[in-house]
Amino acid sequence: MRTYKVEGIVLKRRNLGEADRILTILSRESGKITVKAPGVRRIPSRRSSHVELLNLSQFTLYGSSKNFLPIVTEAQTFENFSSIKSDLRKIGLALYICELVNGLCPDNQENRGVFIRLKTVLLELSKTSSPQDLVNEFEKNLLTELGFWSEAKLLQTQDSQLVMERLLEKKLKTLRIMSHFI
Repeated sequence: MRTYKVEGIVLKRRNLGEADRILTILSRESGKITVKAPGVRRIPSRRSSHVELLNLSQFTLYGSSKNFLPIVTEAQTFENFSSIKSDLRKIGLALYICELVNGLCPDNQENRGVFIRLKTVLLELSKTSSPQDLVNEFEKNLLTELGFWSEAKLLQTQDSQLVMERLLEKKLKTLRIMSHFI
């Protein structure tokens, strides 16, 4: 077993047991990875604020076995995107972007281009007043980066939601929930 560090953005999280979480992270070094964060749901946990959704953090991971998830031993937040998290519309769009990245990117395949695009779009989303245009541009760039060029062309003539749902082969949860609040 070994210890190593990755810089990544938390795309998804789910609870495990009484105090643990399973995180899906898009990392610069390893692409989309799934890790276990033991004890982060306990009140005195020092790592809990660093493993929240949308956070750009540096994670120290232990383990590399194919049979077990790497374990988060340390985490340090670089950017928490608090301006996105304080605006309901922006957080909905940011979670939609994360759902797309999580669904379209394969596990354990390095893709620095997608990581840089995600980081950039989140930084711009926190500053912009017209977030929908930014998200539409991100959709096209993501599809082009991942090799879905013909689908990226379809976005110019069709509804982006339909194109993304066709690629993911399932309904997008984020957009259905957002329509109730915005």
